[in-house]
Amino acid sequence: MQFTKIALIAVSLIAGADALVSNTKTDLGKITDRTFVTRDIKTPDPVPEEGQQAALELMKTGRMYRYNVKTADEAVVSQCEKEVCDYTGHKYCVALNSCGSALMLLLKTTGLEYGDKVLSNAFTFGAVPSAIEHAGGKAVYVESDYNHVMDVADLKKKLAAHPDCKHVLISHMRGKVADMDAVKEACDEAGAILLEDCAHSLGVRWQDKHTGHIGIASAISSQSYKMINSGEGGFLLTDDPDIAAKTAVYAGAYEGLSGKHMTVPGPEYFQDYPRTLPNYSLRMSNLAASVIRPQLKTLEPRIEKYNRRYWKLAAEVEAKCGEHLTLPVDTPGMTVPVHDSLQFNLDKKFTPEMVEQFLEECSGHGLPVELFGNKSNARNFVNWEFAPTDDPLPMTTDMLSRACDVRMPLMWDDEDFEDMANVLCESVEAVLAKNGFSD
Repeated sequence: MQFTKIALIAVSLIAGADALVSNTKTDLGKITDRTFVTRDIKTPDPVPEEGQQAALELMKTGRMYRYNVKTADEAVVSQCEKEVCDYTGHKYCVALNSCGSALMLLLKTTGLEYGDKVLSNAFTFGAVPSAIEHAGGKAVYVESDYNHVMDVADLKKKLAAHPDCKHVLISHMRGKVADMDAVKEACDEAGAILLEDCAHSLGVRWQDKHTGHIGIASAISSQSYKMINSGEGGFLLTDDPDIAAKTAVYAGAYEGLSGKHMTVPGPEYFQDYPRTLPNYSLRMSNLAASVIRPQLKTLEPRIEKYNRRYWKLAAEVEAKCGEHLTLPVDTPGMTVPVHDSLQFNLDKKFTPEMVEQFLEECSGHGLPVELFGNKSNARNFVNWEFAPTDDPLPMTTDMLSRACDVRMPLMWDDEDFEDMANVLCESVEAVLAKNGFSD
């Protein structure tokens, strides 16, 4: 088999630079000098100074419990919920201690009963099947395609095969969105409730509307590697007053404390829920909300920066080694993406051994690259022994076996992503050369 050599230009960097880039090759195609990355790939977005000061002032008062206020508009969490609603366009919002809690409550508040089936992506993070298990449900997995989104044809097949399944929890992994119009149509035809896991899609628009509006309710995350960072945290969003009222009570709005919310429905919707529903104590603290609020103000400029860097990086990778890998394609209808990380699928000529060699080459040059199909990766469904699949998932299995994931830290400099592109493509070429794919 033939492949085109990557044209690599020798570049001399001044002393003290973060990375050395000097790419020269012998006549045999072997790279003699390699690019190295020295920046930390897991650098999270920092909390703005405004958030740091707000958290400090809050701690001075000691009022970190969201309900330790006289009125709703005094609570930092209530203010944060209002600002999240303003950004996403939802009517109701309840802030929680994690997105996993929000996912669980999506199911509990929409009528899931013990043992009920829930259709969900075969490719997602382990927190999703965990939330299904937490809510008492049984996960049934839908294939994910090579664009890393739910396969609509398999969704229809699974809905027909499981007519008793009345919940579909779709996950927008890494901000990638399936054909949501087709997904909604399939759910409506089957009489299934559609719920959206938007942990990775804050800022993403489908048909010019924020994700989370096609389903009846959705969840977003403020875990450290998401677009808003409070360490842990989540929000349940909906336009349905009954779901919102139940969520507030489950989260801990006991003894009429729902009156200290600004983004829940009126008291008539709470009925006797404070007596009939358990209090799971899942509330977000004022401390977490205080560091989130200023980050909401900077979402749009950060999204613009992420996307600009992504398109440049993607173009460089495709130009240098595009015949040896593919990048997932955004679904038509996704009008605003948020590309805060890079995913790609290695070509099928890469054997499992070659995939491992590629990961080792990248790691050895300072760039940890994750394989979604790794035996220890929490995004690989074979590792969900607590919620195993009953059926083979060949499409997802094949995709995961060569699907790679690289973070794009906001705090890196633009030139660091040039180094990233070089390390990725040099590693591809090194593996191909080692395995006899030479000119």
